[in-house]
Amino acid sequence: MTERLKDRIALVTGASRGIGRAVALRLAEEGATVVAVARTQGALEELDDEIKARTGRNAVLVAEDLRQGDKIDQVGAALYQRFGRLDVLVGNAGTLGMLAPIGHVGIKQFDECMATNVTANWRLIRSMDPLLRASDAGRAVFVTDGVARRDGHPYWGPYAASKAALEVMVKTWAHEIEKVSKVRVNLIDPVRVRTRLRTSAFPGENPETVPLPETVTGAFVDLLVPEVDFTGRIVTLGEDVAAG
Repeated sequence: MTERLKDRIALVTGASRGIGRAVALRLAEEGATVVAVARTQGALEELDDEIKARTGRNAVLVAEDLRQGDKIDQVGAALYQRFGRLDVLVGNAGTLGMLAPIGHVGIKQFDECMATNVTANWRLIRSMDPLLRASDAGRAVFVTDGVARRDGHPYWGPYAASKAALEVMVKTWAHEIEKVSKVRVNLIDPVRVRTRLRTSAFPGENPETVPLPETVTGAFVDLLVPEVDFTGRIVTLGEDVAAG
């Protein structure tokens, strides 16, 4: 690895599996100190073991449910006390929710989808914004989905609405801070990746035909290095990142 993120402090949500786990490993290999956030302690410890085996360094493990907003605030305070800044933020944690006609979606399922995909990321932005501004080149990337930009996608209502809300919120934040800080904020749409969420959405799909999470990690790194100077954009896998 080229260690393009050497000595950077990087927080990754949903880091215990799928894209989040692959990105956390890649950032560690690129020289970053990874703060891995997920709900499952055991899976985080397995991630830490692999990071240690690959890099000789340990990750910072945070086993918390991001739907509990006060826990996010506590993470922000702890990061400030330990590092005084945050250089990289990857908002990856998400849930598919219930695929059903919009009128048939349960209240609990709708609320959980919004809490995970929208509200938790708002709380994350709220807590991490000062830490990113304290960096010499704070970079943030949030994971979105093309379904947010399609003109109606039957049965995907809560998930599509939550990702559309996420995109508007993240782009708004990006442009609010663009001229008053060095922080750059973008979104990435990985398209087709072999994850538990995709398996839930497409149970009949042959997983062997879907790329592994490791195949998209380079695109994340390209958006998180200090050299990136565009903000408020959605980068879709396969497009030229440098061109935005």
